[in-house]
Amino acid sequence: MAKVSIEGAGKFSHHYPKVATIVTVHATGKDNAMAVAWHSSISANPPMYGVSIAPKRFTMELMLEAKEFGVNFMPIEKAELVASVGGISGREVDKFQRWGIEKDKPLKTSVPILRDAYACYECKLVDHTTYGDHVWVVGEILATHFEEELFTEGQALNLERVSPALFMGNELYTIPAKDNIRNLDRKVYGKR
Repeated sequence: MAKVSIEGAGKFSHHYPKVATIVTVHATGKDNAMAVAWHSSISANPPMYGVSIAPKRFTMELMLEAKEFGVNFMPIEKAELVASVGGISGREVDKFQRWGIEKDKPLKTSVPILRDAYACYECKLVDHTTYGDHVWVVGEILATHFEEELFTEGQALNLERVSPALFMGNELYTIPAKDNIRNLDRKVYGKR
């Protein structure tokens, strides 16, 4: 099959799917949440996580004020919630009230921990830098919340018990193929 070559990134969707997350923040007595597909682990020691947010977003303003944020990993059953919080600004509506979003108590910050998330990081803001039209926000993970029964003994997500919402771009969501998991030990494969 032949590849198409173009200059630039085109529609900029070739890197999807991404695990759908809801980034949460609490500042000035207000909770806010927004959908974020551009995110990544950065460091294991210390544990650091990054999210990419457009500077015009209300969440960005609140994160800079609060100096902390939460990253909530959502199951496919909550994909509609992800789309909902991503479809309107917190400047216009209290998203927690509008969609009846339930929260659990944080351990180290004041960020909302979403009860429906299968895992969540509480992060202290350590850096933010603008790259192009987005701000890369870096946080040190101060606490982790996760539903233990949804993970294996080695703390890998157990796809027999939960299907993470995968964002495909273009407002499309899917789940991973559970029967295609392969254990490929890179130490073994590196010696082949």
